[in-house]
Amino acid sequence: MAEAANKTEKFTHKLRVAYFSMEIALENDIPTYSGGLGVLAGDSLRAAADIGLPMVAVTLVSRAGYFRQEIDPQGRQIEHADDWEPARYATRLQATVALELEGRLVWVGGWLYVLSSLVDGGVPVLLLDTDLPVNDPRDRDITHHLYGGDEAYRIKQEVVLGVGGIAMLQALGFKLMGYHMNEGHSAFLTLALLQRYAHSSEGLRPGESPYDLPRVRELCTFTTHTPVEAGHDKFDYELVRRIYGDLLDPGTVKLLAGEDRLNMTRLALNLSEYVNGVVKRHAEVSRLMFPGYAVHAVTNGVHAATWTSPPVAKVYDQLVPGWCHEPELLSRADRIPDGKLWAAHQEAKLALVDKVRELTGVVLNPDQPILGFARRMTAYKRADLLFSDLARLKAIARERPFQIVMGGKAHPRDAAGKQLIEALHVHMRDLSGVVPMAFLPDYDMALALLMVSGSDVWINTPLRPLEASGTSGMKAAFNGVPQLSVLDGWWVEGCLEGVTGWAVGDDSPTANGHDAVALYDKLEHVVLPLWHDDRPGWIAVMKGAISKNAAYFNSHRMMRRYATEAYLR
Repeated sequence: MAEAANKTEKFTHKLRVAYFSMEIALENDIPTYSGGLGVLAGDSLRAAADIGLPMVAVTLVSRAGYFRQEIDPQGRQIEHADDWEPARYATRLQATVALELEGRLVWVGGWLYVLSSLVDGGVPVLLLDTDLPVNDPRDRDITHHLYGGDEAYRIKQEVVLGVGGIAMLQALGFKLMGYHMNEGHSAFLTLALLQRYAHSSEGLRPGESPYDLPRVRELCTFTTHTPVEAGHDKFDYELVRRIYGDLLDPGTVKLLAGEDRLNMTRLALNLSEYVNGVVKRHAEVSRLMFPGYAVHAVTNGVHAATWTSPPVAKVYDQLVPGWCHEPELLSRADRIPDGKLWAAHQEAKLALVDKVRELTGVVLNPDQPILGFARRMTAYKRADLLFSDLARLKAIARERPFQIVMGGKAHPRDAAGKQLIEALHVHMRDLSGVVPMAFLPDYDMALALLMVSGSDVWINTPLRPLEASGTSGMKAAFNGVPQLSVLDGWWVEGCLEGVTGWAVGDDSPTANGHDAVALYDKLEHVVLPLWHDDRPGWIAVMKGAISKNAAYFNSHRMMRRYATEAYLR
């Protein structure tokens, strides 16, 4: 306990921003993330540590993780538990706090993990944990399963995250200048703040609310990541009341969170002074989804040191000193000799080829281009778009050979996503002998780094306008890997045709139905001829991806914008 107290006290002497996120990717072997939201959260905090931005993060310990993915010979996804032991990586917090859920006390403890900085200090991360002997057995697993369970389970998790997180920060003595909700899962924290800053009933005029809404708004920042209505948590009021009790007065709550169901996004929108989408296009979509709200745009970025492969980082260290601390210096990438950049890329490519052979038995040729595609396997991401016309794909490959490496997990309850993975394995068998192809199981941060650095072209083909951001292409850019992508999410801002990569189709609302043909045309007539026939021209695009995209789409720039526009307003 004394050790934990000493470790937390070093962070409590200065004002901090409290960053709440249901998932945070701390490191590859800690399964407290499922995908892009958690990885972005981790990158945000690593950048905050690097630039000395005082923050403290709050999340759930997720002892059972998300899941480990196995792919059987038929391409079916099999999920396995991904348990981990927090004591191996973190220090037990000295404080516990109590919540009342379903009429009984639930004690919340936790763990301290410190995301270290490239320079000094670091950002403390509190991993909330209800697996305590004092708790009823029904409550000990509330913080076990990331995105698991039914609606009641999710409500309990989100109360623990938001309300329990506020209480834990107070119990540990953190001094806070504001609260940042990374998606709506933690929005119950706004209700806890309203209760904390409520006026005394004495002196209130008849009908006057005791709640200081302006003060709470001034303290809160909200980032929305979801351009799909179904992706926003909505809970039945009666169920929330049964679990959490009376939330302030019902009239106030319904005014803030919606009349019919408690909408966590609406709650966060109404109680946050600064609201943002994660790219310019997503902010536009969010303003249409939620008319009347000022939704700003802070375009996402990725953490330079985390997502640059060792051989490429070595080249940057030699020729662009300081790039880790100031990624904008990569705008000077044009000074890198072609041979050095190509050799570094080939080294990263060989690492991917070796891992593909190890995991799947598929033998790839490092002297042929690799098309990379990896992300959450769900319908709107359209992982199967590349395989819309197998006959044409084979014809293109016979003229100018290429290879394909894919990866990604489907949510355990996403039947369509699982079917998509099976379909990809059918395509793999159909392409055998013409297009070498591999699907890497159990996609995680380590595999992601190998793929975004070892591929020659990074492909992204979502349905417009459903890609809020997409950050894998940003990671590829740090490794000089150009993107071939639909104009959605960040690529609307990042695409300079033929300079940083290439667009699939155009930016019109009707383009979705023509994307397959556009993808094949661009591969056949532009991308593959350039790779095979014009190596200096190809390397010029690699340098464009670095100097124009990596230099801008990084988490250092992103967090400086949050600091100046949201936190210090």
